[in-house]
Amino acid sequence: MLPRLGQAEWVVLAVTGERPVHGFAIAALTAADGELGRVWQIPRPIVYRAIGRLVDAGLITAGAVETQGGPPRTLYAATPAGEGHVEAWLATPVPHVRDLRSEFLLKLAVQHRRGGSTAALVDAQRRVLEPIVTALRAEQDGGGDDFDRMLAAWRRTAAEAALAFLDEL
Repeated sequence: MLPRLGQAEWVVLAVTGERPVHGFAIAALTAADGELGRVWQIPRPIVYRAIGRLVDAGLITAGAVETQGGPPRTLYAATPAGEGHVEAWLATPVPHVRDLRSEFLLKLAVQHRRGGSTAALVDAQRRVLEPIVTALRAEQDGGGDDFDRMLAAWRRTAAEAALAFLDEL
């Protein structure tokens, strides 16, 4: 059974599925100026904690140890089961508008790194968001006090902006 993975674990699992890599390199990718850190930053201690959890879950394995150019560094690689879970994660749209800024963009970034198409994920995400926008429009028209209408307007506008973003992709 797959343990509940947080965003840090998914990123580490995805990166180790690309090729064997050590934790320091993953931490560099997820630092503020890193390729994935531009979307979602993961502090180095969290990267190493994620590696430990993924090893314990059997989703990545420790392999060779690099010794040149600094302290010894263990290389980690995703197991076939881990790779399968990453593929499923990358194909799954996020359930909430608020998750587009973090998890969805991260999935797009990982797919971009892999040279894969994002079209199926974008289409699936649109199918998730369209009924949310419809429901929010009805909620805003449904009455309530002034703050209820303001909150509904905010949520509807954010969801519509997310749909417009998907259209641009």
